[in-house]
Amino acid sequence: MMVIISYDVSTIDGAGKSRLRKVAKECQNHAQRVQNSVFEADLDYSTFLKLKDNLLKIIDKEQDSLRFYYLGNNWKRRVEHFGAKKTLDPEGVIII
Repeated sequence: MMVIISYDVSTIDGAGKSRLRKVAKECQNHAQRVQNSVFEADLDYSTFLKLKDNLLKIIDKEQDSLRFYYLGNNWKRRVEHFGAKKTLDPEGVIII
C-alpha cells in the first residue's frame, strides 16, 4: 500500500525542533523522502499502522500537522512527477 506522509512541525521552540527531527527520522526509517517534509511509503498495513502510531506519539496535536494520503496498491496510475529529484521505484529492482 502506497502512502504519502506530509508534516508541518512548529519549530518556534527547542521542543518543536526536537519533534521535527524525530518525525523526520521516523519517516526516513520507513519511507523515501520526496520533498523536505513529504515522504512516500510502500508498506504493508501492519507496518503502516505502527509508523502512524509512532508519528502520532511524537507530534504535538495543538501545534503540528500530520497528513496521510492513501494511494493504495494501484498507486502508479495516480502519481505524476515533473522536474528534478528523481525517486526510486519501490517495486523496482535494486542492485547492490
